[in-house]
Amino acid sequence: MTILDGKKTSEALKQEIAEEVKQLKAEGKKVPHLAAVLVGDDGASLTYVGSKVKACEQVGFESTLVKLPANISEEALLQEIEKLNANSEIDGYIVQLPLPKHIDEQKILLAIDPTKDVDGFHPANFGRMALDMEAFIPATPFGIMELLKRYKVPTQGKHVVVVGRSHIVGRPISILISQKGAQGNATVTLTHSHTPNLADLTRQADIVVMALGIPEFLKGNMVKEGVTVIDVGITRLKDDSSPKGYRIVGDVAFDEVKEKASYITPVPGGVGPMTIAMLLKNTLLAYKWYRN
Repeated sequence: MTILDGKKTSEALKQEIAEEVKQLKAEGKKVPHLAAVLVGDDGASLTYVGSKVKACEQVGFESTLVKLPANISEEALLQEIEKLNANSEIDGYIVQLPLPKHIDEQKILLAIDPTKDVDGFHPANFGRMALDMEAFIPATPFGIMELLKRYKVPTQGKHVVVVGRSHIVGRPISILISQKGAQGNATVTLTHSHTPNLADLTRQADIVVMALGIPEFLKGNMVKEGVTVIDVGITRLKDDSSPKGYRIVGDVAFDEVKEKASYITPVPGGVGPMTIAMLLKNTLLAYKWYRN
């Protein structure tokens, strides 16, 4: 059984990006610049944005945090988006979700310049990705594809069952892993909360991608021997025996499933660290494709 180590892989990837940035500096060129828009004071969002800014520093990118009050009007937020679109210094930016309830998320995402949409959430990028064209791929599925590639996990002709149909993970990974290419050519079944007899499908799968958001949902008796398991879930479970009072778990009952798996991602330290690394990768691509 091989652990797909996202922490180690993301560090290697960041090192490669840092080398490219060093080269740009040596040539006297501008370095890539990522901005993040944070509306309000949501604790989890603050943590995520903080780690993204820190990762930028780690690889030598410029970074800007645009911090806005929770009561900002939709109109004022759209003006901030317009400023970022027009700012030639900024190669890519993200709007940290969720946004406050009075703001229409879709309206905001549609206002982002697709050539700066390094989260890959704009319909222009999603459509380009689905059509096999050059596009920013959402960072989590992009990270999963990179992990499969670096560990040379075979996907060609394999049956992949994706559990969860979100626009951010389930749908894009089902498209990417079925496309032509080294880490593609799989046959994909996309399942969700209305799929009957889900365990019958996961037992047939050569690869299971869990992106459901239900802690430890995938049990040992729901997979076959030799399966590859990608766990996208992350939940804090109350645990009085832990010094922190909680433990972090994924959508997979790791200790049970690992006994049968040939490859498996841990939680934490699997898909999570890859997501931030791929956001940096997308920013570097934005710089190369559109600003250079």
